[in-house]
Amino acid sequence: MATKQNKNNELDIVEETLTVEPTEKVTNKKEINVPKWEMKDRTYILTESDSPLTFTLPSRHSSRYPLLWFDKETGNQEEIRYATNQQSALVRDQKGQSTLGHIMFTDGILIVPKEKQSLQKLLSIYHPSLNIKYTEFDAVVDAADDLDYLELEVDAMNIAFEMDIDVAEAIVRVEVGSRVNKMSSKEIRRDLLMLARSNPQLFIELANDDNVQLRNVAIRASEVGIIRLSQDQRTFHWGENDRKLMTVPFDENPYSAMAAFFKTDEGIAIFKSIEKKLK
Repeated sequence: MATKQNKNNELDIVEETLTVEPTEKVTNKKEINVPKWEMKDRTYILTESDSPLTFTLPSRHSSRYPLLWFDKETGNQEEIRYATNQQSALVRDQKGQSTLGHIMFTDGILIVPKEKQSLQKLLSIYHPSLNIKYTEFDAVVDAADDLDYLELEVDAMNIAFEMDIDVAEAIVRVEVGSRVNKMSSKEIRRDLLMLARSNPQLFIELANDDNVQLRNVAIRASEVGIIRLSQDQRTFHWGENDRKLMTVPFDENPYSAMAAFFKTDEGIAIFKSIEKKLK
């Protein structure tokens, strides 16, 4: 509100209106990516390797086989059941009289066509036995897993081809024990490659474990008499003069203990001496 003086020296009151332009309200909305349910035929496979000819999965809630699904939004446990004439697997959403159906695997496999959406969602979302008794087959996931395994197998095979024979002997000894002493270098190479191909993860772990090689040195030294393990398997001695090298800690494998001993300041010198005598 403002005033101004007119010609008669009288004050006129002038009203002023303040116009405020609306400001745009900015809100930061975080988009949530919700997996979209895909309409397709689905295949389910029993997780046990020895699948029975037929296996019936519980399809309705009972005291013996409770079928409950926890709803994270409401915090409630919901009863589920398979009804062939209902659109939902949740009992709360089923209307009128329900016709109960059976869920049966044949030779460990159950194929559910896309027309049976209620059964698919029960098996893929709600059923408590999912990923325990059975799993949903996914060709894309299976292909990715196969590719990862093949890449791991190739890495293991490459390491095996380039591996020194002494290291190869140490790894093969883990699998075949003292029998490795009677094997030729070609036989050791063969068994090494077979291990790399059949169990690449284990092979790579053994190849990266220096304790495996140190254990092998201790075993070889014991076999040729450079060092001697007492009958009670509590102490190691030099073979030539019976001087005590180390005491094996209680309840520990003697050769694992010797491998750890080789890493100590005192053990490094003994290890180098043993290596020279083995050559």
